[in-house]
Amino acid sequence: MKVLVVNCGSSSVKFQLIEMDNEVVLAKGVLDRIGLTDSTLSYKPAGKDKVKKTHKIPNHNTAISLVLDTLMDDTIGVIKDKNEIDGIGHRLVHGGEKYSDSVAITDKVKEEIKECSRFAPLHNPHNLAGVLACEELLPGIPQIGVFDTAFHQTLPKTAYMYALPMELYRENGIRRYGFHGTSHAYVARQAAEYVGKPIETLKIITCHLGNGASVTAVDGGKSVETSMGFTPLEGLIMGTRCGDIDPALVPYIAQLKDLTIQQVDDLLNKQSGMLALTEDTSDMRDIEDKSIAGIEPYVMANDIYCHRLIKYIGAYTAVLGGLDILVFTAGVGERSPYIREIVLRNLGYLGITFDKTKNEKNAFEISTGKTKVLVIPTNEELAIARDTKRILMSKSS
Repeated sequence: MKVLVVNCGSSSVKFQLIEMDNEVVLAKGVLDRIGLTDSTLSYKPAGKDKVKKTHKIPNHNTAISLVLDTLMDDTIGVIKDKNEIDGIGHRLVHGGEKYSDSVAITDKVKEEIKECSRFAPLHNPHNLAGVLACEELLPGIPQIGVFDTAFHQTLPKTAYMYALPMELYRENGIRRYGFHGTSHAYVARQAAEYVGKPIETLKIITCHLGNGASVTAVDGGKSVETSMGFTPLEGLIMGTRCGDIDPALVPYIAQLKDLTIQQVDDLLNKQSGMLALTEDTSDMRDIEDKSIAGIEPYVMANDIYCHRLIKYIGAYTAVLGGLDILVFTAGVGERSPYIREIVLRNLGYLGITFDKTKNEKNAFEISTGKTKVLVIPTNEELAIARDTKRILMSKSS
């Protein structure tokens, strides 16, 4: 079975074609700067050199068409005919309260993706554009939607309700939804598989640390608490997002700086976080290098970043009533021994000790104590492909 995984953003399309019989990536790529005259395609077929070309890609239909032409190209393609694709798995950001699992995309599902655009106006419309483009260009090939929010639909009310007038929840769906669910679910299952225990018996905290960052408490395989909320702004400090702040700052800043609500929203999402603390960069690699060198304000920014993460891990251990496994994943989580060491040195009370040499080598297991600490590369594309295969198999059985 061959599954095409598609992730459509506002100006990009990421894709992978995966042979699911042995979970081998046949080809992968990304189209950037969609809508501009100098759009680019970066493409890597298995066993061959990477290809980069410039194209004119005005919209998502053209982008998906180019993906298919590239996959079937006589020189760099990996399939002869588009009908070799058995299913298409789409990354969909927001499913609201309607979806707690991945789902076969129907007309009803498309309407509900559109409806949930009110929660994710920067993401869902473009996700849906990818679905519609594939529907037109690959008629008859089943499409599966994998929602970023689905894993967190097991959150109890104690975790997802805001203390706001109840009508805002009942009539407008204002609550905590959580994000990065596909990644959190994937690494939690990988952790359980590694220790050789049923996930239903484990208490796991997963730390997805990239430019966007979130922490999730997983109890018995279910998400019971997560740091992102109604939007991805809540929680940890991120590259350009502020994370948790006093909400009264929104009207205060608006009045102080004579800004509109939209301008304040832009400030909190795009001009804050590590970029704001350093006044220079949101790139954690640069911040880490300068922090190690003892250069302010990078030391301060890094300390604040780690403090927030330590606080969340401690809180979530309390929510879980204990901790069996702590997982680091995504760009920073997987590749920053420096961040991990700062965090882990503050968690000895949880039974965490770690091997400095293994940590510096980004080993899979870096702990030596009772509580396991694992560094697990996330693979959201494979997770999407697996869900696509699972649903297609269930429909055919």
